[in-house]
Amino acid sequence: MARWDDELGDLVARRGRALNGYAYLLCGDAQQAEDLVQDALVKVFSQLRRPLKGRPGAVRTVDLDADPPGRPEIVSTEGYVRSAILTLYLDGYRRRRRWTGVRHLVATDDAARGPEAPATARADVAAALAGLTPRQRACVVLRFFEDLTVPQVAAALGSAEGTVKRHLHDAMAAMHGALHDDRANARPASPPR
Repeated sequence: MARWDDELGDLVARRGRALNGYAYLLCGDAQQAEDLVQDALVKVFSQLRRPLKGRPGAVRTVDLDADPPGRPEIVSTEGYVRSAILTLYLDGYRRRRRWTGVRHLVATDDAARGPEAPATARADVAAALAGLTPRQRACVVLRFFEDLTVPQVAAALGSAEGTVKRHLHDAMAAMHGALHDDRANARPASPPR
């Protein structure tokens, strides 16, 4: 009867390089290949080392050469590990492919934000608001800070809805330019070449 730990040691000693080579052919990266082999070995051999119920610390030994009824015979442990390597690689590939499809939905900040970021953002918005005409500023404050609808802003200012929409559009364009210019100026210049 072959114990799982003897089988594992023998497999790694005899075929470890071949398993790493197989994983390398799949992924093209030596470090990732080693990780795939290790994960596959853990996946395969952890199923063979399950604790016995009712006996803490006792471990079931599995005869890898036996053919228990109702279960397929394990012909080659190496083949089983190779199959696990392929499965793990494909799962990782699918995960990475899915991530590239949704990565653009995650907001990222180019630089790490410090504790002063909220105060700086408030100051930047206040400076951008100061650069607007009085009518534009009133429209922006009522619409976005007081959370009024466009018809309510028009009624409060005694203007037509179209005029309020035009002031909001112009104000947003001006603020967008002012806020993005401030961020571009705040970033360090690229090193000279």
